Amino acid sequence: MAKPARSPTAAEASPAAERSRSAVGSGLRSLASAASGFLDRWSVVGTGASRLERALGDQFPEGEHYFGLENFGNTCYCNSVLQALYYCIPFREQLLEYSANYKNPGDAEENLLTCLADLFVQISLSKKKTGVISPKRFVHRVKKENESFRGYMHQDAHEFLNFLLNEIVDILEREFSTMKDSPETTSPDGGASNGEVNHLANGVQSEPLVTWVHKNFQGILTNETKCLMCETVTAKDETFLDLSIDIEQNSSLTSCLKNFFSTETLNADDKFFCDKCCSLQEAQKRMKIKKAPQILVIHLKRFKFIEQLSRHKKLSYRVVYPLELKLSSASEDVDCEYSLFAVVVHLGSGPNQGHYVCQIKSCDHWLCFDDDNVEKIQESTLQTFYGSSREYSGNTDHGYILFYERIEKS
Repeated sequence: MAKPARSPTAAEASPAAERSRSAVGSGLRSLASAASGFLDRWSVVGTGASRLERALGDQFPEGEHYFGLENFGNTCYCNSVLQALYYCIPFREQLLEYSANYKNPGDAEENLLTCLADLFVQISLSKKKTGVISPKRFVHRVKKENESFRGYMHQDAHEFLNFLLNEIVDILEREFSTMKDSPETTSPDGGASNGEVNHLANGVQSEPLVTWVHKNFQGILTNETKCLMCETVTAKDETFLDLSIDIEQNSSLTSCLKNFFSTETLNADDKFFCDKCCSLQEAQKRMKIKKAPQILVIHLKRFKFIEQLSRHKKLSYRVVYPLELKLSSASEDVDCEYSLFAVVVHLGSGPNQGHYVCQIKSCDHWLCFDDDNVEKIQESTLQTFYGSSREYSGNTDHGYILFYERIEKS
């Protein structure tokens, strides 16, 4: 699986700018700091019935928890992605199952996956329904594993999501390889492997390991190229964990996806070398989804390099994203429909500054997770983050990463 390239956000941002959006969040951060030492791992803050509990009342989902995450100066990019993943229920359940069955091989060092599992366990087993947790160990591990996230630079949430998912896959693959070489070791899934491997009759592995990360997020794209001379079609499959989509002004996610999957003509200097014709030929090229993922993550490419300015610029284009999404025209999968459950929002006028929050749909309620502050919001609030219909506008708060869960037909 190809590693994603670094996204174009790398200028230093003021920690104060990260916190200025929520006076309540600042107060909760102080409380979180004062309550340090919980299990020597996480800080949990909260007394009595919170404002969120009062807002939800008897509609508060049984067994669910809504915890904010402390911001360590510039870690809103991390917090927003973690919240989206926690409320991705299949991912959460499989991570908690992994944690319950994980057997630490001796004095093995903790890694990003075990730190993430500990954080999810701490939230899910909390006696309180709401509060604030300080994910200090996890953030420390992120910075240790990837120097790009060190310091106080404004980071890119999409880059972090790709890094985290790929790192988890690498860890699971290493653990599977270790277990395969050590028959006495029980697997982290309590008898089942970290994923599935298809074998040939002679026992030779025929395909790469398919982990539970792949089962949730991975899809398959087919890239088809048709020679216009001999009409031979060349097809190549590639896997993806998310789709990065170009956007246009006053458009919709559906129209942007249509452009993404549209047919492109290769001619002039872009001619295609046809193996059958043994020469460069004009051709038509298109992509389609061969296998749609259970969780479809769509990254709206809001940061674009402008040659005239020699720098990246944030596109504030208005892009309407629906609560229910159909991919039937772009996918070979039948009845490919999705429901929106999380939106990572970038607040700010440019790629080198700003703040991230996450809007989550949980048990028919929409909530906004702004670091350590969690509030109930109306579904209609999502519309204010579509973008601006005019290039120069005071609206700088835009949907950036969309999380859709596939709707299973009964």
